[in-house]
Amino acid sequence: MTMNVVGKKTPRIEGPEKTNGSLEYAADLKQSSYLWGKTLRSPYPHARIISIDTSQASKLEGVKVILTGKDHPHLMGRMMRDLPVLAIDKVRFIGERFFALAADSLDTVNQALELIHVQYEELEPAYTVDAALRHDAPLIHESPQSYPGAFSHPDQPELPNLCSYGRWTHGDVDKELRVSDRVISNTFYTQKEHHGYMETHACMVDVGTDGITNVWASNKSPHLLRMQLAATFEIEPTSVRVHPMPVGGDFGGKGSPMDVPVAYLLSKNAGKPVKIVMTYQEELLAANSRHPSKITVSTGVTSQGNLTSLQVDAVFDGGAYGAFKPAPNINLHGLEQAGSCYRFTALDVTSHIAYTNTLPSGHMRSPGGPQINFAIESHLNIVASELGIDAYQFRRKNLLRQGDLAPNEEKWGTIKAVEVLDAAAEKIGWGTPKGSHVGRGIAMYERGPIGGDSSCQIVVHTNGNITLFVPVADPGQGAYTAMQQIIAENLSISPNRIQVKAAPTDQLPFDLGVSGSRVTFALGATVMEGLKTIKNHLLELTGSEDFDQGYSALCDHFEGDAIIDAYKSVPIFPDPPSTEFTAQAAEVEVDVETGLVRVTKFISAHDVGTIINPEGHRGQILGGAIQGIGMALVEEHLIQDGKPITLSLADYKIPNIADIPEFEVVYLPRNEGPGPYNSGAIAEAANVPSASAVANAIQDAIKLPVCQLPVTAERIYSMTHQNNVEEEGNE
Repeated sequence: MTMNVVGKKTPRIEGPEKTNGSLEYAADLKQSSYLWGKTLRSPYPHARIISIDTSQASKLEGVKVILTGKDHPHLMGRMMRDLPVLAIDKVRFIGERFFALAADSLDTVNQALELIHVQYEELEPAYTVDAALRHDAPLIHESPQSYPGAFSHPDQPELPNLCSYGRWTHGDVDKELRVSDRVISNTFYTQKEHHGYMETHACMVDVGTDGITNVWASNKSPHLLRMQLAATFEIEPTSVRVHPMPVGGDFGGKGSPMDVPVAYLLSKNAGKPVKIVMTYQEELLAANSRHPSKITVSTGVTSQGNLTSLQVDAVFDGGAYGAFKPAPNINLHGLEQAGSCYRFTALDVTSHIAYTNTLPSGHMRSPGGPQINFAIESHLNIVASELGIDAYQFRRKNLLRQGDLAPNEEKWGTIKAVEVLDAAAEKIGWGTPKGSHVGRGIAMYERGPIGGDSSCQIVVHTNGNITLFVPVADPGQGAYTAMQQIIAENLSISPNRIQVKAAPTDQLPFDLGVSGSRVTFALGATVMEGLKTIKNHLLELTGSEDFDQGYSALCDHFEGDAIIDAYKSVPIFPDPPSTEFTAQAAEVEVDVETGLVRVTKFISAHDVGTIINPEGHRGQILGGAIQGIGMALVEEHLIQDGKPITLSLADYKIPNIADIPEFEVVYLPRNEGPGPYNSGAIAEAANVPSASAVANAIQDAIKLPVCQLPVTAERIYSMTHQNNVEEEGNE
């Protein structure tokens, strides 16, 4: 099928506003006589609040409202509401909010906060999952199952400080392990990471005298934010109007209400709009981060190198609260994909998320995915090495083929796992000569989109131009441009005739928001539904039997704007089941004298349907892979005695332009996909196996297992020199 707009290079619809600086973000908002809000945060990881003296601050000119958690004991969260809007009787991590005020200016707010005097009683903390889950651990939450939205798995063990538990099984793992020729086990560790978005969380809330609360926030899921705010304060969702704002970067981190409930309380008590903008230090101190993990992987394998069974025991550090996790089971969906590219006949995966006295963990690009992928793909390299089999050939032998049932019991229509693996291996030069301390690594992943409810409104103007109203923000992935292209292709018109605008929550029905690589799939399906209605409406107006005259000619019959509402409940998983396979390969050079690693080449091979916007698609792949390289080598949000010590982007290292290797993207097209025009998903598929590929390349270069991220120069130096010392001692 020849297409004129879909699959063509198309400028980003919001590009001019971003480049000339006119695009307005939540932090830019101003209203007449609005107030500034700010919170005071705990300096202790675990402490009881004895008293808060606000007498001096309340006398400061310009201070309008002072709030404490004791006076406003409300609980907030994306699904599980265990986080007080303001700490009520005790604080559970350094950086937790326990006091808020609003004043005429930001300077006054900061002055007033310095006048607050607090007395604490320090409590015993638990900083690590091992400390938190031991039988005599101090309780961080006395009764976590009593919180609204808490989830209890039927197999959940009795452990202190257990936030959530999950288990996924298929087949009889114990039996398969017993009959396997070898059972190999390894334990892996991943770090806490921050998303590194450019824009900090910001919001403005106006609790109006008309009973309507207007909210502007850097939040990717406006309809969910409305529901979360309503649940926190037990008000009707229809009394909350959320206005979607441009989001300056997300990567999973902009789905929480964050300071919106605080601004709501301040505005309600002040009778004026209140604006709160977090500093980047506050982001790194108190915003959600990626879950650190300790993952033990055991596999059964035959002497011929056939995998039989997979057993995974994952323990995640959830931090002080579970409020930043949106899944109904308060867990991480990446665990459900454990080993999903391979022919395991039996599977047993358990996940424990523990409360600790550290900043809360939340969702970051494919929650749980990079952690579990690193553990399994690194483990497979170790297994291959122990069996004396090439790592690429070992994977190829065990990958799913067409018609196979995946370990998670999915049966996909098209399986191109072997093809993407072969493509990545060929492009990286697998098996060709390489220099000393040069390594090559490869890793696999599969990912499809999720669905869920979505809505849109299409306005056809009398001149035939179109305005599309959508219920979601665009965090930068190019969703608005993709929708513009889909409409232009469907109606055979120029993209320049189409505007895309965000609609407030009272204009459109519920939408699940931006997450799970779903927007092109779910919102795109809804837009296509609306386009069907438009065509039928035009044919009815003109009495035509077909669309041969073309859209523009038929539009001449309009006497006024036509408003088409579309709502579609898309299955949460594509039906029939659909996924796309990714293989990523890296080449590295390691200086064993210093431990320094340089990624010299990176290949990302993808099984894809139709690509709506080639530039945007490639940008997602490059950005995702670079983020994964950062996870592999440098990114780590360091916590010492419960206190984050990487509190600026000068301390929290992310890859820069000098770290980006030679990069090649390989596409293996197919004629099917769950989205419009057979499109698929890419945002998370591009990110998950990247760290694994780099870690496996380092393992190949230094000939030692890599079991912990990030693989810093210090760690490599320690590994290689410790190994040299041991070898010398054995001589």
